[in-house]
Amino acid sequence: MNKRPTLQDIALQAGISTAAVSMILSGKKISRFSQETIDAVYAISQNLGYQAKHGIDKKGLIVIVCPSVINPYYATLLQGMELEAEKNGYTTIIFNTYWNLEREKQVIEFANNPIVRGLIFAMIPQQTDLADRIAQTLPVVAVGDKQNESNLDTVVVNNFDAGFQMGKHLIGLGHRQICYVSTSLNRQHSSRVLRYNGLVQSFKTLAPLGSVALLTSDIDPQNELSTVEIEHETGKKLAKKCVQIHPDVTAIVAINDMVAYGVIDELLEEGFRIPQDYSVCGFDNIYPSQFRGVALTTIDHFINQRGQSAFSLMQSKLEHKDKEQLSVTHLEFRNQLIIRMTTGNPRQ
Repeated sequence: MNKRPTLQDIALQAGISTAAVSMILSGKKISRFSQETIDAVYAISQNLGYQAKHGIDKKGLIVIVCPSVINPYYATLLQGMELEAEKNGYTTIIFNTYWNLEREKQVIEFANNPIVRGLIFAMIPQQTDLADRIAQTLPVVAVGDKQNESNLDTVVVNNFDAGFQMGKHLIGLGHRQICYVSTSLNRQHSSRVLRYNGLVQSFKTLAPLGSVALLTSDIDPQNELSTVEIEHETGKKLAKKCVQIHPDVTAIVAINDMVAYGVIDELLEEGFRIPQDYSVCGFDNIYPSQFRGVALTTIDHFINQRGQSAFSLMQSKLEHKDKEQLSVTHLEFRNQLIIRMTTGNPRQ
């Protein structure tokens, strides 16, 4: 009968102390070790078939990467994932990156730890090359927007279509001059870009004489981490700017519901009526948007169901590891326009 590998076996091969191996595999004080040492410990432990005894369920640990839990969108998504994980006997751990590239890189490196069985991104990873690389040896699933170039198994929505649907709704109400307000708009935040592109295309197709103004505010990772209400503040700031420099605008489309709340508060503080003076809408349909005092027009992405589906896809990959490299799965959810009280006919 083969002897079960121990921390001491790993330490002997790596040429470091047993305590050092224990810290690396548990993720404690890992910054004191070189990346070369960490990689060596992970590789040796995997080769030996070491199984940790850190109270982790026998099925192993699932790492979930999330930008932030301040926005109820991500909190709802994570709840869906954890609900499925608990039902199926898996243990999960959540890492927040706050859109910081170095944080994301550290989490991906941690996922090489042999106690980790799978990696789920609650967004499309910013460093797709690193994510693709680890997906060669570890089951990886991402939740985000529809992208043909993605090599990961994904649970997606079509954000271009979401933007087009919102534009079509506003055009149908009679709006011809609208403004799209967004937090950082770049390749790392593809969903924001796709929503804007869909909105613009709706006007090109259905109201070519109309226009879509664009206002953005770049947010660095440190600001995202230190300012809890950053999206609400951004909505207020951009709404104020829109009123000042785009007097013909009759509707403001926010990148998400949280930013839309800031837009609404700023407009009300300045004495405007919603929707009589300005229509306001967002994306995501997070749960506060249905409150009577908010009643926000938005696009529903079925957040909780997507979280559950992401974990179900992960479980399928774990149970069929011999076939997981043969195909890439893209599970797409449809968008649904939810019309509430914040949109109406444009002011005369």
